[in-house]
Amino acid sequence: MRGTFRVPAHGPVVSRPFPASPTLDEEDEEDRFVNRPCYEFNDDLTSAWNDRHCAHCRHYLTAQCPHIDEFLDDVEDLTPE
Repeated sequence: MRGTFRVPAHGPVVSRPFPASPTLDEEDEEDRFVNRPCYEFNDDLTSAWNDRHCAHCRHYLTAQCPHIDEFLDDVEDLTPE
């Protein structure tokens, strides 16, 4: 009795490493935008979102934000060269 051999249709199995855990510098970077004294919760959001992150602040990315330059600098860092 002879059997047939079929080549698998999928390509080779490639294992990918898990993403690296954030470094301390990245964590410090994220902390820059949390729990600032100027924070005012945006009442248009659900109260469960009141985590003191700048993204949930009433003044986030507005002219009233005293730190708007920091946010704009952060965005400029993400633009491709």
